[in-house]
Amino acid sequence: MRGNQTFVSEFLLLGFPIGPRTQMLLFGFFSLFYIFTLLGNGVILGLVWLESRLHTPMYSFLSHLAIVDIAYACSTVPQMLVNLLNPADPISFTGCMTQTFLFLSFAHTECLLLVVMSYDRYVAICQPLRYSAIMTRRVCITLAVSSWTLGVFLSLVHLILLIPLPFCGPHKVNHFFCEIIAVLKLACADTHINEIMVLAGAVFVLVGPLSSIVISYIHIICAILKIQSRDGRQKTFSTCSSHLCVVGLFYGTAIIMYIGPQNGNPKEQKKYLLLFHSLFNPMLNPLIYSLRNKEVKGTLRRMLMK
Repeated sequence: MRGNQTFVSEFLLLGFPIGPRTQMLLFGFFSLFYIFTLLGNGVILGLVWLESRLHTPMYSFLSHLAIVDIAYACSTVPQMLVNLLNPADPISFTGCMTQTFLFLSFAHTECLLLVVMSYDRYVAICQPLRYSAIMTRRVCITLAVSSWTLGVFLSLVHLILLIPLPFCGPHKVNHFFCEIIAVLKLACADTHINEIMVLAGAVFVLVGPLSSIVISYIHIICAILKIQSRDGRQKTFSTCSSHLCVVGLFYGTAIIMYIGPQNGNPKEQKKYLLLFHSLFNPMLNPLIYSLRNKEVKGTLRRMLMK
């Protein structure tokens, strides 16, 4: 049925409305940021893998987050770099659908992993004596696998609703990658159900998880305030401050893009916000965790000295 309905076999990504010189300059900057993203998250993965003292639930989840960030950037940045070099180079229909699916999968998975990491911090600070009994290896694996599975499943729902839509022209996507809202605007059919599912999915993976994180940190802050020693309070809070920074960056930009006012209108400001979300967030995450975490910095220092 899709063969009778789909007349567009490829899409053209409009990217950013800039001149050729600016495109080359951005290509250089974005290439460096992309390399830093891969190196930074790769270092986190290597440190967690090689250092036995980092074989704990918190760093296990951090390694999953690093994998997601690498995959997250890889799903959009290479195509954006190609588009900067050759704006007239189109992306195939299959490639566009695949990019949409991968981007949503990794975005959903990161949302859920951040919730799991907040639960880990809640148990570690609010129930320290039961931490080992609650956060067993089996529980950690189950939580991580569930995050990946649910993230892929939610994205598969969007893909199943997106593929049957007829695309008969125009074929220009007003974005630097095949973002689902921008692609839906090109469909030659009613996309009301798709847009409702996008909003419902955003609420499910953003509002719900963020509420859980806020509740977890309310309990964490209450537990920290009960600590009489000032140094003890600072030391305890430092174990979750990095996670709070990552949560603020990730959820803040995502909520503005998909739940904020005028949802579905790909304005230039939201396009640049999504650029920050898909390129700079994955690059900043390893920096935040390495600069604000004494164990990671200590492990990195020992590895460099060796």
